[in-house]
Amino acid sequence: MIYDVIIIGAGPAGLAAAIYAGRAQVNGFVLEKMSPGGQVLITDFVENYPGFFEGISGFELVEKFTEHAKKFGMAIENGEVGSIEPVGENLNIHLTDGKTITTKTVIVATGATHKKLGVKGEQELTGRGVSYCATCDGPFFRDQVVAVVGGGDSAVQEAIFMTKFAKKVYLIHRRDELRAIKILQERAFSNDKIEFIWNSTVEEIIGKDQVEGIKLLNKVSGEISTLKVDGVFIFIGIEPTTQFIRGLVDTDERGFIKTDEWMRSSRQGIYAAGDCRKKPLLQIVTAVAEGATAAFAVEHDLE
Repeated sequence: MIYDVIIIGAGPAGLAAAIYAGRAQVNGFVLEKMSPGGQVLITDFVENYPGFFEGISGFELVEKFTEHAKKFGMAIENGEVGSIEPVGENLNIHLTDGKTITTKTVIVATGATHKKLGVKGEQELTGRGVSYCATCDGPFFRDQVVAVVGGGDSAVQEAIFMTKFAKKVYLIHRRDELRAIKILQERAFSNDKIEFIWNSTVEEIIGKDQVEGIKLLNKVSGEISTLKVDGVFIFIGIEPTTQFIRGLVDTDERGFIKTDEWMRSSRQGIYAAGDCRKKPLLQIVTAVAEGATAAFAVEHDLE
């Protein structure tokens, strides 16, 4: 069977694309390697999505998106994409389990994942005190001391969230000022449980079976110090989940897919939407808009 469209990824961009494709009665489905939601699923609180001015949990918002997509007949199937191969006017999606799906078009909405520090101890202690999700792992650190690494919105928001559980939160940033929006900065600065360590980078995560501390480098003085902590939460940026398609479509140096305003990539039949796409603002609201645009473009181009 040859489908009209396969949407890869069931985050906000993919689910929005599914809603619009379903309404247009385009034949296809959503392919997701894990659970619907993407990064939103591990977001404690969303307060900047229009209509939810009192805020909504990431889980609840994803549930609503998923129900909406299914209402219009778009199924969500499990599967991980290994590669995409152009075959004539169609595209073969090769899954890691050996299956192949043939489709006329693909919307890549695979999002992005958290960057790693790349320091000694990080990989070995991941899941043993090293985490990239405060919402997932925060409750395990009740009345303990943790470090949050980063200075953007995610880092500051998660540091604030961690004060619900930890008795002390160190926020470590390589610069002398935060990049987060002002309202988050104000909340963090007014929280007595948060202590800021400026101009510093994590050089090593120390521990045998569990995190016991971190080695810090002060970038101004050059001083190396050790800070005793029970957990390390890392929020230093993201990288796109586009490994399976690099070389097939144009990307920037970081791997984000380049598109036009219709969300069309450089390869006919392949579209991109959401955090895997090169753009200035990575937010739920922009992902949803791009998913809708990509589905509209697919409908238009198929006709």
